[in-house]
Amino acid sequence: MSHSSSSDMSPEIVSRRGFLSGARDRREVLLGGGAALAGLALLQGCGSAQAAFPTRPGERVLPWADQPGENPIPQVVANQLRWEDLESVVTPASRFFSVAHYNRPEIDADSWRLEVTGLVERPLTLTLADIRKRPRREIDFTLECSGNHGFQWFQGGIGTARWAGISLASLLTEAGPRPEAIEVAFYGADAGEETVREIKMQQNFARAMSLADARDPANLLCTEMNGAPLPPANGFPLRLIAPGWYGIANVKWLTRIELRDRRLMNRFMARDYVTIREEQGDGGTVWSESSVGRARLKSAPAKVTVANGSYRIVGAAWGAAIKDVEVRIDDGSWRKAQFEGGADASPYVWRIWTMDWPDATPGEHNVTSRAIAATGEVQPAMDDPLIAGKHTYWESNGQVTRRVRIV
Repeated sequence: MSHSSSSDMSPEIVSRRGFLSGARDRREVLLGGGAALAGLALLQGCGSAQAAFPTRPGERVLPWADQPGENPIPQVVANQLRWEDLESVVTPASRFFSVAHYNRPEIDADSWRLEVTGLVERPLTLTLADIRKRPRREIDFTLECSGNHGFQWFQGGIGTARWAGISLASLLTEAGPRPEAIEVAFYGADAGEETVREIKMQQNFARAMSLADARDPANLLCTEMNGAPLPPANGFPLRLIAPGWYGIANVKWLTRIELRDRRLMNRFMARDYVTIREEQGDGGTVWSESSVGRARLKSAPAKVTVANGSYRIVGAAWGAAIKDVEVRIDDGSWRKAQFEGGADASPYVWRIWTMDWPDATPGEHNVTSRAIAATGEVQPAMDDPLIAGKHTYWESNGQVTRRVRIV
């Protein structure tokens, strides 16, 4: 019982289902002569601190032997992270992945408006200038597509940025939710035709969360990414950033926020982005279907480097408050990795880890990592029932194994 792989789905079907969602720091520095990024000396968000990205003088990156396949839908999924190129805690906007479920709208900032409507006492219509006049907040957040690692060709749907904008909770308070409001729906400018029970309709992309979840003080309506206006591919002029949620919840090209008295059951809440699992209950097999929402605990090896004959594995862990990361070479025992940064790291930002590999031997080796959350939760193995019983590619947070060849 395995979850879907890239061979299970043609590019046409994948594109039609529109299954993915994604996402220049002032201090971003380019090293002379190439596109390699200097690691940030300090990244502070939510009170956390991250040390400079780990590098060694003269080190060389070994290419992974199991490179991802060719992207069959570049018009849908663009700009994936190449793990071997990970050289900064923050991902430059020019290298941040993006996903389009429908079109990629080009929006005129002067004519754009945000409408806050539905079950509110005081409906609002705001211009971009209105939003920029409000108190500005920042948050650092590692945004991952819920389909990341669900296909052999899709392994780079992740990036970390400093997002800036205004508090969603304060805007909701200003609008005044009515007592019967239980749900907040977010609508983007991107739109396409949907057919449900032979009824054709034009629909804008939309996702929703409970009013209680929307009031989380971490949620922002963002106009900036890494100290600059949002790039068009990542939601200009306004997008939702909901830290701790998969990319699909972080609606881009935002135009309308609607408070409702019932659950939104559109394509992206009830039919698509639904994880199907086969579970074992007391009476036998039980099938469950759940809408993709909050991010899950995960880690991945990023690269293997060598300097003066000394090998090191570098990776990242995210999706929760991370306590430990362990690494296994081939079928050996698990070894504890070391973190770059303090113990007060934000649960919203990936933690960069390293593990020295002094006993590396020539030949091809498997490198596997697993994250352990502060709660004690362990990133599941691929044969864990949570992963093995999953029949959809969403929420693929099983342990990631890469292959490397030592000469």
